[in-house]
Amino acid sequence: MEVKELESALEGVLFAAGEPVPVERLCLGLEVDRPTLDAVAQRLMDRYSYDRRGIRLVRLDTSYQLCSAPEFANYIRKTLESRKPARLSQPALEVLSIIAYYQPVTRAYVDQVRGVDSSYTIGLLLERELIEEAGRLAVPGRPVQFKTTKNFLRSFGLSSLDELPELPNQSQEGGQMTLELEATLARLREGAALEEDQTEQPEIPAEEV
Repeated sequence: MEVKELESALEGVLFAAGEPVPVERLCLGLEVDRPTLDAVAQRLMDRYSYDRRGIRLVRLDTSYQLCSAPEFANYIRKTLESRKPARLSQPALEVLSIIAYYQPVTRAYVDQVRGVDSSYTIGLLLERELIEEAGRLAVPGRPVQFKTTKNFLRSFGLSSLDELPELPNQSQEGGQMTLELEATLARLREGAALEEDQTEQPEIPAEEV
């Protein structure tokens, strides 16, 4: 296929999918190699951005997805009559940050860093599909480990975990680590309108500690 036809085919596939599509699957379906697919995807990204279109093509780690342009989120919400999605509470952001930077981790590890029980918050993050189970740790009791999801990357406007803000002094433990994580969360908030174009979500109450 010619480049123009490839662009149209990729656009059509991603629109029909309505969710992230792995690069390998796209290459197989469109019968192209990875460099060609990435080049075509980048052309679409640049075109959507330059023309200020209402959609964007985003890369999520090893997948691509079509989504609405964040600058039109208010119009989308008003038109579809959905209320502003709930923001994550400070405890939820804290737990999410620990998992993001040290994944895969167990709930016990998160509890140790924060100094409080995190089971309720982890459950909420699982419901929001920001984290998921990542197997079990090979120790007595085989506790479940958790990692972030592609939805986490999309919600914070990241293409991969490599784009997370740098966490200073990662050897710290306990209270000092928590302080540094909280500082990192402030930087994350600056660039993230969390789930602005998502459907209505239940509110996440502040965790009692």
